[in-house]
Amino acid sequence: MHLLLLASYAPSLINFRGPLIRDLRAAGHRVSVGAPDISADLRARLEAMGAEVHETPLRRTGTGILADLRYGRALYRLMRRIRPDIVLTYTIKPNIWGAFAAHQAGVPSVAMVTGLGYAFTDAGAASLRQRLVRGVARRLYRAATNRNARVIFQNPDDRDDFLAAGCLADPAKIGMVDGSGVDMAHYARAPLPDAPVFLMIARLLRNKGVREYAEASLRVMQLHPQARCLLVGPFDEGPDGIARADLDRWVAGGLAYLGPLDDVRPVLAQARIYVLPSYREGTPRSVLEAMAMGRAVITTDAPGCRETIRDGQEGFLVPVRDEAGLRRAMEKMIVAPEAAAAMADAAHARARERYDVQITNRKMMQLMGLCDDAQGTVSSVS
Repeated sequence: MHLLLLASYAPSLINFRGPLIRDLRAAGHRVSVGAPDISADLRARLEAMGAEVHETPLRRTGTGILADLRYGRALYRLMRRIRPDIVLTYTIKPNIWGAFAAHQAGVPSVAMVTGLGYAFTDAGAASLRQRLVRGVARRLYRAATNRNARVIFQNPDDRDDFLAAGCLADPAKIGMVDGSGVDMAHYARAPLPDAPVFLMIARLLRNKGVREYAEASLRVMQLHPQARCLLVGPFDEGPDGIARADLDRWVAGGLAYLGPLDDVRPVLAQARIYVLPSYREGTPRSVLEAMAMGRAVITTDAPGCRETIRDGQEGFLVPVRDEAGLRRAMEKMIVAPEAAAAMADAAHARARERYDVQITNRKMMQLMGLCDDAQGTVSSVS
């Protein structure tokens, strides 16, 4: 079959969907991909994997309806031209406009909800404009999912909140997977360093918990001079982005900002503990990568995050927005290195048992009707 995979952020096609593309190609399926701002290097890497690459004109962080309508129209024209048998989308704009375009083109579509994000987070503290944007997003999601053949979620909280918000009328369309999975061979286990080095990898957004991590890190490094705290990730120009002035202040206080990295494995190998104090996720891929490489994890007791580890076994769960609680968990890892090492062992075992990408991709292909449980033969999703 011919699958069209639509993304809002081109590098995610390699970073998050690369193993799925490879497995689909290995199973004999034709794969086309679409995203905005595809660099020449990324295009070459995707084509080397056997994917057919298409530029799609999307403003990822904007809220302008005219630009989104143009994006939807471009997707419809692409589908009419390349004629896929099925469309798979992820993140909010491809999910919504991809569903509309596929329905218009007469192609079954599957949406993967990798996180509810801005349209569902902090509704109580939002401005009038933000509340209006969220209301529109939810109505659009409901209209889009009416046109989907299936809607796949990565954790039960997202599924339940999505249903409660009225974004999906037919629960029979729901499929569940444990995140996007992690390539256990690519993220091979690495020896733990002796020094207490903490690491966070994320886009620089408030709802990722970057502020809490940075402030807790400054205090931890004051109290424990042997500790180092690293931050990796790109700036985000969206409404939730971290201000550069804040980052400059944190760096002046000792936080090591390494910017965005194409390959995070070397910096994960430098770290002893991985930290992600996010407000909510689908299933955080960076946590799975850290677990695969044998790192204990500190994350939040929040949707998506709380499913990855068990508190006190693979790491610690802390309350959302709780800088003091995060700092105390970081200090526990410093003063009890043997316990932290045991948590690292448990994290690696849990990644292998539950989050191996081969398990996840097999489930994804089954949910899309690209294979069945028994012989792996092609069936239909519609």
